[in-house]
Amino acid sequence: MVRYAVGCMTGTSLDGLDAVLVEAEGVGLDLRVRTLARTGVELGALAFGLGAATSGTPMSAGDFSRLALELGELHAQVVGELVDRSGLEPAVCALPGQTVVHAPPISMQLINPWPVAQRLGCPVIHDLRGADLAAGGQGAPITPLADWVLFRSEEADRAIVNLGGFCNVTSLPAGLDTQGVQGFDVCVCNQVLDSCARAALGMPYDHEGRAALAGTPDCDAVDALRDVLRGQSTAGRSLGTGDECGPWVNRYASLDGKDLMASAVRAVGTEIGERISGSGFAVLAGGGVRNAALVRAIEDVVGPCQTTEAFGIGVQEREAVCVAVLGLLALDGVVYTQASITGRTRPLMAEGSWIGGRP
Repeated sequence: MVRYAVGCMTGTSLDGLDAVLVEAEGVGLDLRVRTLARTGVELGALAFGLGAATSGTPMSAGDFSRLALELGELHAQVVGELVDRSGLEPAVCALPGQTVVHAPPISMQLINPWPVAQRLGCPVIHDLRGADLAAGGQGAPITPLADWVLFRSEEADRAIVNLGGFCNVTSLPAGLDTQGVQGFDVCVCNQVLDSCARAALGMPYDHEGRAALAGTPDCDAVDALRDVLRGQSTAGRSLGTGDECGPWVNRYASLDGKDLMASAVRAVGTEIGERISGSGFAVLAGGGVRNAALVRAIEDVVGPCQTTEAFGIGVQEREAVCVAVLGLLALDGVVYTQASITGRTRPLMAEGSWIGGRP
């Protein structure tokens, strides 16, 4: 059986909306998935409103509703054009929305999904974390089972490392058994690097890590950030609101801009490298892959890494592809979150919230 699915993702860095159309053969955990098309757009003016919501700026109910609707309309436009160009009919569309707060048991992924349902006319799954949170879990990480579908190997252990706003890892032991799959958050990643770039360079991010590569790490700054990151890495919880390391950025913002970037990259890259050491061959994804200084800092610890592009999935599209896979799994009645990973203590009724039902 061949089906098509759409997956969407807007990351915590608020750098844009990614959408993919995938083709899937098989059902449930026997899915074999390949990407057919991808598109990405900047959030434009929406980024300012979503950034304000994420930072806790007081807003009226009307403001929140307007943001959710505008984000839903943008999704509908983007996925509608993607599907129209393909001439295919998706079986499901999965969209998490924008995380504006995540501090379990409180979490909000903001979006109004109705424009997407109206535009595509297929079942739409959203609020992907809510069921797990209600069952006592952290609501994250939610991609490990999708990573298993996409990247599993009979011969090799692999660690799928997402260098997003926060770094999270899926550990895939060799073999075809899902029982050994693990997932965990490591530490803040692009969130703190981008904050440094805004504070010290007057830029939204350090393009390709050029400033960090030209700077010299400050030992005191590196040690201070490592202390914070080590606490995050060993906390055994889902990271989110309050973990952005803003106080550290403010404390060391007087450093030369390049040195501040070099210090942040050294601390973040070393923490990630040490945390994933022993988890298998590292496969990197996420926007942080474009930061050469960050990748170098990780490889200084674990040795040469691959990216998901070696498996036919672009580093920027991996999360959206995972979301599409989660939509298909949920459509097939598979529970895509794992209690051993999220820590939930009660059984689930169902995964996600649906519009249009499950055929």
